[in-house]
Amino acid sequence: MTRPVTDPRPSIEVAPEWVHLAYAETAGFQETYGFAAGKGMVNLEGIRFLPRGVAARTLLIYMHPATTLQLLPMPQAVAARGVHVLCAASRYARNDTALTYEAVLRDVGAWVRHARDHWGYDKVVLGGWSGGGSLMLYYQAQAERPTVTHTPAGDPADMAAAGLIPADALTFQAAHVSRAELLRDCIDPSVRDEANPEDRDPALDLYGPAAPPAPYPADWLAAYRAAQQARMDRITARVRETLERLKHGATGEVERAFVTHRTLADPRFLDLSIDPNDRPLNRSWIGEPRVANSAPAGLARVSTLRAWLSQWSMADSLAHGETCARSVTVPILSIENTADEAVPQPHTGRIHAAAASADKTFHRIEGASHYYAGQPEKLAQAVDLVTGWMQERGF
Repeated sequence: MTRPVTDPRPSIEVAPEWVHLAYAETAGFQETYGFAAGKGMVNLEGIRFLPRGVAARTLLIYMHPATTLQLLPMPQAVAARGVHVLCAASRYARNDTALTYEAVLRDVGAWVRHARDHWGYDKVVLGGWSGGGSLMLYYQAQAERPTVTHTPAGDPADMAAAGLIPADALTFQAAHVSRAELLRDCIDPSVRDEANPEDRDPALDLYGPAAPPAPYPADWLAAYRAAQQARMDRITARVRETLERLKHGATGEVERAFVTHRTLADPRFLDLSIDPNDRPLNRSWIGEPRVANSAPAGLARVSTLRAWLSQWSMADSLAHGETCARSVTVPILSIENTADEAVPQPHTGRIHAAAASADKTFHRIEGASHYYAGQPEKLAQAVDLVTGWMQERGF
């Protein structure tokens, strides 16, 4: 494989290597379709990018809880500078319906252990991109000082017994504080009936004719934000009630999936005065917000009860980056893209401020979008920051 065409600098040829990793796990029921996690085994896939002819003692691991990252420009561009890079997938790759973070932590742990014990790397750096940012912070916090014994649904998840190996450093790049907080700020508060998304409060319909024009009045915005939290609370209450009923039922049903309609209605998309940065107007990371609000691939569109509590509930999810960062002591690099159409502007700074590490670095890349799409010079700046930071610390 040649170097990514988006990076204009001379680079090393990169060879991709498909990786399969399997480890034993006992589960009460199968939560993923097919072969990924069943019959007592978890099967994981990844792509390791190896710069030809370059030996390395350090592996940079990029991982997202619910998707794969090997098609992004950043991992290959970093590898083309001589860094060994792994794009690792969790058991929930491309389907977060049943995702619990506590299971994903074990997946991250399996990759870190494989990097050290099988490949022989001395150092591991965790690459927290987008939704991977809070994941990597949660992992590192539990690897350094394990405290979690159960999932938010009450299922056993002993992180001390899992033997998570701490990484040596962490990057937080184009990443949000948590999936739960992102959903809270994006969920459409106009929905009155979860079973009928057409039943909406016109006064709270961001895309309807009754909404005020931007910039939004402070009192309307406060009412809108309060209604978003109220909808989240109603869903969480229903999830808890249903899960409790199933636990004490006699039908044999242990889990249930449900749909959450209209989940991309953050006023930030239409009002650039809210958490101002260089992001474009009326655009989200998955297209035009009004269309994406009800699209099948929407945020938290389909979820199980356990996944809702672990991923999406502000009251229950333990994968909150800001909270986890307070327990992270290894070096951390935080990069904010100032034209990021996915990550709210304050999030990166909040993580930097919260991190307990004595060695923490914050950078902004002016005008950079979430994916650096069509921005080779911004991508090169990002690669410079990551590789330079790693080299300064002996990685």
